[in-house]
Amino acid sequence: MRRAPISQAVAEEEEINITPMLDVVFILLIFFIVTANFIKEPGLEVNRPDSETAEPTENAAILIAVGNAGEIYMDGRRIDKRQVKANVVRLLAENPQGSVVIQADEKATADTIMAVMDGAREAGVYNISLASEPQF
Repeated sequence: MRRAPISQAVAEEEEINITPMLDVVFILLIFFIVTANFIKEPGLEVNRPDSETAEPTENAAILIAVGNAGEIYMDGRRIDKRQVKANVVRLLAENPQGSVVIQADEKATADTIMAVMDGAREAGVYNISLASEPQF
């Protein structure tokens, strides 16, 4: 029986097996992707009014933007007032504990904001907030 040279045997023993480390990194990556809470933007840039009593809200999963011309945006697309209820029901199915936050422009009409609030209430959400800029 012939033996391998000593230098070749030592080189084989010095190799580091990184396969278990890659498995752990891959599992951590999957864990962080699954548990990440992605921020959903309504799709419209609004100038929110200032408020002295503004408070931060948590679990605001449903964002609705109301523009100064009465346009309503949810999930980056424009919708009609009559579609608010159906869209809120769909988003509520994804996150049942979520609340509705209305990001209304300071020049938006009260009629449009009330129509959005009514649509959210008809969908079964009673935790509705109006977004504003904190005044410092």
